[in-house]
Amino acid sequence: MPNSSTPDDALTNSLTTLHEDEALFSQSVYEFADREIRPLVRTMDEQGAIPRTLIDKLFDLGIMGIEVPEAHGGAGASFFHAILAIEALSRVDPSIATMVDVQNTLVINALLRWGSDDLIGRYLPTLSGGAVGAYALSEAASGSDAFALSSHAVDGGDRFALTGRKLWITNGNEADVFIIFATVDPDAGYRGITAFIVERDFPGFSVGKKEDKLGIRASSTCELILDDCQVPRTNVLGEIGKGYKVAIETLNEGRIGIGAQMIGLAQGALDHAIQYTKERRQFGKAIADFQAVQFQIARAATDLEAARLMVYNAARRRIAGEPFLKEAAMCKLFSSEVAERGTSLAVNLFGGYGFVKDYPVEKLYRDAKIGQIYEGTSNLQLQTIAKQLLG
Repeated sequence: MPNSSTPDDALTNSLTTLHEDEALFSQSVYEFADREIRPLVRTMDEQGAIPRTLIDKLFDLGIMGIEVPEAHGGAGASFFHAILAIEALSRVDPSIATMVDVQNTLVINALLRWGSDDLIGRYLPTLSGGAVGAYALSEAASGSDAFALSSHAVDGGDRFALTGRKLWITNGNEADVFIIFATVDPDAGYRGITAFIVERDFPGFSVGKKEDKLGIRASSTCELILDDCQVPRTNVLGEIGKGYKVAIETLNEGRIGIGAQMIGLAQGALDHAIQYTKERRQFGKAIADFQAVQFQIARAATDLEAARLMVYNAARRRIAGEPFLKEAAMCKLFSSEVAERGTSLAVNLFGGYGFVKDYPVEKLYRDAKIGQIYEGTSNLQLQTIAKQLLG
């Protein structure tokens, strides 16, 4: 009997069988991205927006709720498969991967670890079924100093009133569910920070300015405005005053997601560079035949493989319950550097064509820069690594 299944069916089936073949799963995600996302990449970059129809396809495929248990509408798979999905999507468009990354490694991950049975029952099916999530920690004066929050929460008994502004919030335009950090006791420092689940239609909540960015432009980055925002007490995530633990542990895992994004991006740039050097002819032969070009390609591929192994190692350690703080910092640090170098090389190999928007590598070059900034700058990763090594 002929096989009437589609590539999308294969991806969905691989999710529901817990991805026994990880390579097949990764290839299936990449094929979906190549078919459904690649034709939209330039338009999304120019317009700075992701079509809702594409977001719906991501939900239909199950990659917006990879770790969510099947009982709550998710794929019931592992953290490692979320990492593979982010990597595969980033080969085509890191902007889409950013949305999937935040949804899985930050928002859903925080709910799975810290959510009460009530919060899990209310929000995981929603986040698996069509609601985009966002993670709101950063503020204008609290970037690397993440816990210098000015947003505050006043305890009103059965609810809290949140006031303040959040900045640089990924998925801000699309999200319906937000994890927002505010302090209930400014005098307590970081021990006053509490995490709250806020819905888009809660009174006093609004989305402000959308940033006009250098790269990953289709991924929205927005300001959030809290004006006496009313949040039920039952929507506290974790314990009151323990929001710093939610933030630290979630961001440690999120850094592995950024590492996956960067290696996927670097692989996409390398793919383009290899294909172009075989096609571009100078002095009577393909430029891939010149030893200088061959050596540059070989070096980029070697760096990329090293970065990939670092990302996978950090993910495996996390799954095994082993310490992974140093490994997560290392993989984010190194993969972001590899992505910047690799995309720069691709632009160089394309020559003049690499500098114009008609060809894909200039976008990947712009997209790569953020890897050294968000979810902990490279200097912060170096600090974390040094502390782990030196005690």
